[in-house]
Amino acid sequence: MTVLLLFGTFILFLIIGVPIAMALGISALVSIYFGTNLPLGIITQKAFTALDSFPLLAIPFFMLAGILMGKGGVSKRLLNLATKLVGWMTGGLSLVTVVACMFFAAISGSGPATVAAIGGFMIPAMIARKYESGFAAAVTAAAGSIGVIIPPSIPLVLYGVIGSVSVGSMFLAGVIPGIMIGFGLMITSFIIAKRKGFQSDTMESFDFSEVLDSAWDAKWALLIPVIILGGIYGGIFSPTEAAVVAVVYALLIGLFVYKELTWQDVYDSFLEAVTINATTMIIIGLSVSVAYYMTLEQMPNDIASFLTSISTNPFVILLVINILLFIVGMFIDTISALVVLTPILLPIVTNVGVDPIHFGIILVANLALGFVTPPLGVNLFVASSVGNVRFERIVTAIIPFILSMLICLLLITYLPGLSLWLPEFLKK
Repeated sequence: MTVLLLFGTFILFLIIGVPIAMALGISALVSIYFGTNLPLGIITQKAFTALDSFPLLAIPFFMLAGILMGKGGVSKRLLNLATKLVGWMTGGLSLVTVVACMFFAAISGSGPATVAAIGGFMIPAMIARKYESGFAAAVTAAAGSIGVIIPPSIPLVLYGVIGSVSVGSMFLAGVIPGIMIGFGLMITSFIIAKRKGFQSDTMESFDFSEVLDSAWDAKWALLIPVIILGGIYGGIFSPTEAAVVAVVYALLIGLFVYKELTWQDVYDSFLEAVTINATTMIIIGLSVSVAYYMTLEQMPNDIASFLTSISTNPFVILLVINILLFIVGMFIDTISALVVLTPILLPIVTNVGVDPIHFGIILVANLALGFVTPPLGVNLFVASSVGNVRFERIVTAIIPFILSMLICLLLITYLPGLSLWLPEFLKK
């Protein structure tokens, strides 16, 4: 009865347009009031306790670093490098978009931020070169989802905190799957471009000397992931301290190296980061309240019993979980889903022998799909906004990219070495 009350009120509030954070909090409040004798203050208590976490400080700092880099000339230089690498191929601008999103993903940690930074340049450029507007926005939205898989990634930080898994190991585990998804999207873009006649429209041929020149021009941008990940795995600083280093580095290269970041830009960046982070933290806090109530009502045990009644085979259980996560990602944002589902699903999969690091990548890769699946699909709305493209056009054009990401997800799920090889190799 309490399960129906919790999820029934939550779905009702979503249908009538209540923001997700408020829908989570109110549904927990209603369920506690009518289903238990607990004081209602437990909701705020759990929300504030959840936010009292040093590792969670990495989230606002990575957000701020990504915004500063976007305004400080980093994205422009990464775009130029991507153009020299793949712009000569059929459908060159779409391939450039994917590669640029992969580069920017390695410094921003956010899917929507990646779409906004790269899409603002690339969607209008593709439309001007006679690419279909829906395709132009769709490839950008899909490529932007890589931002939550390639490190540093805000969802990977959050999963590591909730699941008591090393954030550094999660970052390493995301490298190969993120690159694989990027190549999958490039292949999809190339096939569509070939079929629809989008030509190599940015340059005539590949020129290695121009690639080297562009790489040299973008050297300060390319050093960012090296500094962040090298510092973490070299034991110089923690992931949270790495986020602060990223902010300082972004300020230095934006203000004094590229000199494209003004003090007004700095002010606007801090204001934007505070605004986004406030929303994020409210969602995290109230999601923890819901997760606490679900644990109190032993819902994780009920769900575990249901899944193991279907099968004890890890192959089958992971397939069922993938289907569940795909559906959840359509309706619930990534952060809320991570906070609520990680405590429920992690014990289930570890009991059947799935590595927590591997499952973290499965979980985040699944929820990355939620960025591009309607009706919630945040990346779709961002791409529609920055590219001035009708949402309906993007939804139609995104289908091949979703299929490509699903194939990559199955490979990630059933080939654990893709996620675990790099963390295990660097432990030796």
